[in-house]
Amino acid sequence: MSTTLDYVKYVCEQIENSGAVRFKKMFGEYMVYVNEKPILLVCDNAVFVKILPRIGTLMASAERGFPYEGAKEHYVLDIDNAELACEIVAALLPVTLPPKPRKKGR
Repeated sequence: MSTTLDYVKYVCEQIENSGAVRFKKMFGEYMVYVNEKPILLVCDNAVFVKILPRIGTLMASAERGFPYEGAKEHYVLDIDNAELACEIVAALLPVTLPPKPRKKGR
């Protein structure tokens, strides 16, 4: 099952006060960017966050799972809790790098 467009839009609405939010379809699923930084991975109508020490306390009771086959384990974010979701985004923004620019083909 892949993520529905309505679900990824809902995810973006839940964190809309966190900055400039957009999403991009990638390999049939979605990456959610905040201020041009990749923050949330949305797969199979679930929201995944990289396991980082900076959010360990906030996500201590969160489920863990694998967003796709071959991926590292991630936290599963309860996106219905908008307050927590915004706290997670705020904690991750300072330590998340924007993607490197792609080189143009020759």
